[in-house]
Amino acid sequence: MKFANQLVIILLSLFIGVGCKSDPIDLSGKTTVKEKDFLAAFKPMSLPFSVADTNIDAKADTLVIGKEVFLQFYPDSAFSNIMGKTKIYTIHPIGLIDKEKEKYLLFIIKENKKRKRLVVLVANEKNQFLASKELLNNFEGTEYHRSLSINKEPTFLISREKMGKANDILFTRAGWVYNDAGFFMVVINDSNEDPTKTAVINPLDTLPKLNKYSGDYIKDKNNYVSIRDGKDQNTYLFFILFEKSNGACKGELKGEFKLIKPAEGLYSKNGDPCLIDFTFNSNQLKIKEQGSCGNHRGIKCFFDDRYTKKREPRKKKVNKR
Repeated sequence: MKFANQLVIILLSLFIGVGCKSDPIDLSGKTTVKEKDFLAAFKPMSLPFSVADTNIDAKADTLVIGKEVFLQFYPDSAFSNIMGKTKIYTIHPIGLIDKEKEKYLLFIIKENKKRKRLVVLVANEKNQFLASKELLNNFEGTEYHRSLSINKEPTFLISREKMGKANDILFTRAGWVYNDAGFFMVVINDSNEDPTKTAVINPLDTLPKLNKYSGDYIKDKNNYVSIRDGKDQNTYLFFILFEKSNGACKGELKGEFKLIKPAEGLYSKNGDPCLIDFTFNSNQLKIKEQGSCGNHRGIKCFFDDRYTKKREPRKKKVNKR
């Protein structure tokens, strides 16, 4: 009798356990989803991470998340800047990189059985949309083998390689990071391809230059400082490029400086021993390094020079009739 009672208790416990088991979360977009359930679909990623264009969805989950679910949390622009007019596609999570100030959600967008894109979406600690970027796809149709690797920072290193005519490997690598100004910027630009095809590209060229000191300060095409608007009136983004001693010594640095006086700025970044002063006088800019900037230049040259601000072309007046 005692055994029978114990058996009944066990069966009742199993029955209650099965009955109380929660239903799977519906991520199709037909119902409202809680934020914690949505984020739970993105498992923490183990870094470093790498994937090639030939196996772009190898590490993606088979789980399908409806576009409508994303739109419960993020604006339509998070996808329209990548997908354009394409409206029909499915989303498959890869994982989550959770940093102190941002969350990076990685996923695959499938337009059909063949066309696939690997995308990263950045949100802040409150899960508010900050930026999105396509990192890799499998349909570009070039002669290159393309791949993506992500380190712990994270830096998103996009690489392309092909065999050259001399049976050597030609490569181009661009490392992208999300910055505090709210967009992705290039921090690594490395290539051994034809110099005419891989000349240094100003990574800030298309960014706004409305603030007082924003603009291009130039000596020549290989010696210039590009300054663009930062997150406020006292913060600026910059890109410095220089060549000295007939090209024997080069320097390159991208970063952010803040005004410490009305016409003086300072580049200072945690973990970087390099400090650079920016001094503005009329249409002139003087830069001078402090500390140790050897990681950003050759041994026998320094960030120490003067540049003249390039005049902006005048806007043509529209004749009113």
